[in-house]
Amino acid sequence: MATVEKMPMLQEGYEKLNRDLKRLKEERPQIVDAIEEARAHGDLSENAEYHAAKERQGQIEASIADIEDKLSRAQIIDPTTLSGDKVVFGATVTLLDEDDKPITYQIVGQTEADAKTGRISYNSPLGRALIGRKADDEVEVTVPSGDRYYVVSKIAFI
Repeated sequence: MATVEKMPMLQEGYEKLNRDLKRLKEERPQIVDAIEEARAHGDLSENAEYHAAKERQGQIEASIADIEDKLSRAQIIDPTTLSGDKVVFGATVTLLDEDDKPITYQIVGQTEADAKTGRISYNSPLGRALIGRKADDEVEVTVPSGDRYYVVSKIAFI
């Protein structure tokens, strides 16, 4: 029997997925109305409005199924309840780059990742390289722009 892989995420990521799901479900009736209206225009083989509405309906249904799957596998983790000296999911890690410039990232789920705001996925190359590391550990990461070297400066659970 196959096991269902849990999907770790923060509470705010879970809430965002729920909001997205609600918004998509609210859009469903509008798409059905658009399909009915386009169908009333006659010949469906050359009806661009009808095909666009059907395509959007397919996108919405696929998104709803994807979000419902993620929510059903969600494992909500509160970083403030964690402790320890190793980098784990939810940890906020301060790194020193090759120029000793500090960079801070929080290790989050795939749906919450946004490197511009300092949140990286635990599945990203840097996220995978950091998991299990301790303060003062050196980390080498291969990214599209080349190899990067960091030193773990600080690990916090906030």
